[in-house]
Amino acid sequence: MPDAIELLKTRRSVKPREMTGPGPSSTELETILTIGARVPDHGKLAPWRFIIFEGDARMRAGEVIAAVFARKNPNASPAEIDVEKKRLTDAPLVIGIVSLTRPHPKVPPWEQELSAGASAMNIVTAATALGYGACWLTGWFSFDRDVLDGLGLKADEKLAGFVHIGSVSKPSEDRPRPALSDLVTRF
Repeated sequence: MPDAIELLKTRRSVKPREMTGPGPSSTELETILTIGARVPDHGKLAPWRFIIFEGDARMRAGEVIAAVFARKNPNASPAEIDVEKKRLTDAPLVIGIVSLTRPHPKVPPWEQELSAGASAMNIVTAATALGYGACWLTGWFSFDRDVLDGLGLKADEKLAGFVHIGSVSKPSEDRPRPALSDLVTRF
């Protein structure tokens, strides 16, 4: 297991198309989700939940995405619709992070949404620590209410994104990172 600081300094996203099986075991998935639920959560609201897409469920979700796409894009080609069907099929495991906010006198919705984002990042980091490639993505379908309904989200729920997880099929190059001098000011 890598040193925590070194892991955080070198972690990078792996494109789903650069992932293959196997994905995490059921024990590893439980670890990943446990770490995903261990985030700042003012008010103990648990303003997130997880949807697991693996095996055939990835294709069934793709059918939902493709059907909505085809309905909203009547001139779409079969090839374009096929791309939508395969949105969640590259990695062997995809975790949808659902964000739900509740009225609370001390915890504004924005803070609850940030907690869902922290959960997604913890999932990415946990998967990476276990030796898998991981990538947190959204896309048009992450914000489309018809797709969200088709995936079983309630009317008051949003999708913080999908975390794709799998074995890395080829080494990835890191991207340039911003210089701290461009990001940091002192008050």
